[in-house]
Amino acid sequence: MSGARLAPLVTMRVAGFLRTGRFIPPLLAALVLLSILYGGGQADAAEAYGVSALLMFPVLAWQTKLLLDAEPDVQRRLAVVALRSRRREAVAGLLAASVIAVPAVIIALGLPWVVNGVKHAHAGTGLLLGLWAHAIVLPPALAVGAWSSRVIATTAGRATAVLVGGAVLGLVLGLSGSPVPWLAPPLMGAARALANGIGAGALGGFTGWALVWSALVLAGYGWLRRTRA
Repeated sequence: MSGARLAPLVTMRVAGFLRTGRFIPPLLAALVLLSILYGGGQADAAEAYGVSALLMFPVLAWQTKLLLDAEPDVQRRLAVVALRSRRREAVAGLLAASVIAVPAVIIALGLPWVVNGVKHAHAGTGLLLGLWAHAIVLPPALAVGAWSSRVIATTAGRATAVLVGGAVLGLVLGLSGSPVPWLAPPLMGAARALANGIGAGALGGFTGWALVWSALVLAGYGWLRRTRA
């Protein structure tokens, strides 16, 4: 029943994001970054997708912020009243951000084949690993994007600091050799593992790490949303 009540709000937010053209800047950014990545010649699919997922992390976080900020504050408060729950309203925003992330991930997975940027050897395995790499990037990106949204960050300066800080954490602290790797999702570590050959144990470890980190950050976001209109 709650899912049926959320669906119209999710649909409305996705439609509003598309109609206002807010999807264009992150789409262009993704195309530019991925074109630069694959413009240097062919690479192994798994290795290339690991780097692609790194590049898509800040783009997906930015896209999440833009979607959550597209709705006027008054309309968001009306949604809370209609759903009788701030938690459901926040969940609807995250679901809408997940929906718009799917086309971006599909583009990231398909572009290297269009521009002949990956080697065709072991293409099937490389594609599956690429799908995994982008899938574990999505929850952390949603979390960082949610924390940088207007209702939480309140100012453009703070929002920018959250986005940039989240990207830096993911790229620098998320290494297996970092003194405090648990402060960030394992984005760089996963990319390096894909480049060097990744095993089933590492796949499970990185997946669990990314999900737990995202769950904790989103829990904090949900707590703050319950205290703010």
